[in-house]
Amino acid sequence: MSDFDWGVIARSSSFLAEGMLLSALLVFVATVGGLIVGFALALMRLSSHRLISAPAATYVTVMRSLPLVLVLFWFYFLMPLAIGRPVGSLTSALIAFVLFEAAFYCEIIRAGIGSVRKGQSDAGLATGLRRWQVLRLIVMPQAMRAMGPLILNQIVIVFQDTSLVYVVSLHDFLTAASVIASRDGRATEMYSLVAVVYLVICLSITKAAEFYRRRRPS
Repeated sequence: MSDFDWGVIARSSSFLAEGMLLSALLVFVATVGGLIVGFALALMRLSSHRLISAPAATYVTVMRSLPLVLVLFWFYFLMPLAIGRPVGSLTSALIAFVLFEAAFYCEIIRAGIGSVRKGQSDAGLATGLRRWQVLRLIVMPQAMRAMGPLILNQIVIVFQDTSLVYVVSLHDFLTAASVIASRDGRATEMYSLVAVVYLVICLSITKAAEFYRRRRPS
C-alpha cells in the first residue's frame, strides 16, 4: 500500500464525475420511465381480457428472460436499421434500460396491487367511486407501501447494471475508472475507489429499503 497513489483519484475527479453523472442519469431515467411503462404493463396484465393481458405477459416474459447486454445491442445496432437513421449511444441505452426495467417494475407493481385485499376495492366501488378512483385513492396508496422496498432493491440492481453501457461506447463510472486505470497504470487505486463507491451507494439504498420495510405498517 506504500505505492498507493491517492493523487490519481484527485487528478481524475472530473472524468470520474462525468461517469457518475451518466450512471445517475441512467438510473433516474430507467427508474422513472420503467415505473411508468411498468405501471401500464401491470394494468394490462391484470385485465380480464386476454387480448390485453396476453401481449403484456409475453413482453414481460421475454424481457425478463434476456440479458440486459443483449437488449442494449439490439437497440444500438438494430434500431438504426429499422428506422433508417442512427440513434446514438446514449439514446439507445436510455430506451433499452427503460424497456428492460419496465418488465421488472411491472411485476413489482402487479404484486403490490395484488397484495391489496379485494374487499378494499369492492368497498370503494360500493361507495360510488369509479374504478380509476378506487385504484388511485384506495389501491395504490396501500400497494406503494408493499412495493417500496422492492423498488429500492431494483434501483440497486439498475445502478449495478449501468456498468454494461460500455458495450455501446458509453463511459459510466466503472468504465471511466477502467479507462484511467489503463491509461495511468493505476488499477489498484481506481478499482478500490469503484468498490468503495459501489459499496456505499448500494448499501445505503439497501439499508433504506430495510428501514422502510421495518417502519411499514402491517
